[in-house]
Amino acid sequence: MQKRRLGDTELLLTAVGLGTWAMGGPWEFGWGPQDDEEAVAAILAALERGINWIDTAPVYGLGHSEELVGQALKQTRHKPYIATKCGLLWNDRRQKVPCLDPQSIRRECQASLERLGIETIDLHQMHWPDPDEGIEAAWEEMARLVQEGKVRYIGVSNYSVAQLERVGRIHPPASLQPPYSMLHREAEAELLPYCAQHQIGIVAYSPMQRGLLTGRFSRERLAALAPDDHRRRHPDFQEPRFSATLELVERLTQIAQRSGHTCAQLAVSWVLRRKEVTAAIVGARRPDQIDETAQAADWNLSDDDIEEIERLLAERL
Repeated sequence: MQKRRLGDTELLLTAVGLGTWAMGGPWEFGWGPQDDEEAVAAILAALERGINWIDTAPVYGLGHSEELVGQALKQTRHKPYIATKCGLLWNDRRQKVPCLDPQSIRRECQASLERLGIETIDLHQMHWPDPDEGIEAAWEEMARLVQEGKVRYIGVSNYSVAQLERVGRIHPPASLQPPYSMLHREAEAELLPYCAQHQIGIVAYSPMQRGLLTGRFSRERLAALAPDDHRRRHPDFQEPRFSATLELVERLTQIAQRSGHTCAQLAVSWVLRRKEVTAAIVGARRPDQIDETAQAADWNLSDDDIEEIERLLAERL
C-alpha cells in the first residue's frame, strides 16, 4: 500500500487510514447501534490489510471508540500510528460540549493515553476551533504536550486558513483534517493550496460522504436508519439533494466497474488524486467494509476517468 509523508513530519502514512467515528456507538452524532466485536475485528482487519494509522477521538461514543482501539492494539503485533483529538467534551445528555481550556486539553490527552493504552499520541488534533477565541491558549498547551513527550505532532481539524495562520505563529501545525469529498469540495479553494505551500499535511475525512458515495445507499436504507443515527438530520440526506446524489452514484458506479472497482473505491481514489492530500480517513464498522475500501489506496484514477467525473459533478450542480 502506497505511503505519503504527512507534511514536514517523519510520519509516512498509508494513503488510506482507518476512521473509527461510527464505531463508538450512540451519542449526539452517532451512527446507531454498533457491535463491539465487529468493531474490533474491523480494526484488526485494517491493520492486516497494511493500513498503518488509525484516526479516532475522545468524543466518538464518549470515549468508547478510543477504548475499542485500545482493545484491538492489545490483540495485534502491528504498531500503527494513532491520531486522536481534543477540544470536545460531553454532557449527561450525550451531547458534545466545546472546550478549549488548556487544563481540559491536558486532561483529555491523559485520558486518551489511558483509554488507548499507549505512551505517546502520534498526532494530537484540535477537533474544532470552538470557541474561536480559545484556540491560541489551547494550541500553546498542545505544544507543551509535545515538549513533554506525550504527543509527537499536533494538528488541527475543521480550521480555516486564517486560523491556521494564527496557530502557526505559536507552533507549526503538522496537519489539517478537513471534510473533502465529491459532494463537498470547499477545501479546494484555499485550504489545499495553503497547506501545500506551508508543508501542512492534509488528512481528508468523509471521502465517502457518510456512506452516500459507497453505491450501497437507497431510499429504503435511509428509511431504515436507526432513530438516533445522525445522518437522518444531515442536509445531504434530505430532498432534493438525496435523490440527486443517488442518480450521481449510479453513473459513478458505471465508471468504477469499467476498471473492476466499486463506487466506494472510486470515491476514495478521487480524493487521493490531489497531490496536496496526504491520506484519506476511511470509516468502517465491519471487516468486510475496510477490506473493500483499503484497495483504493493503490488505485490511481485515469485522466479520462477524472474528466468524466468532473462532467458528472458539474451536471449535478
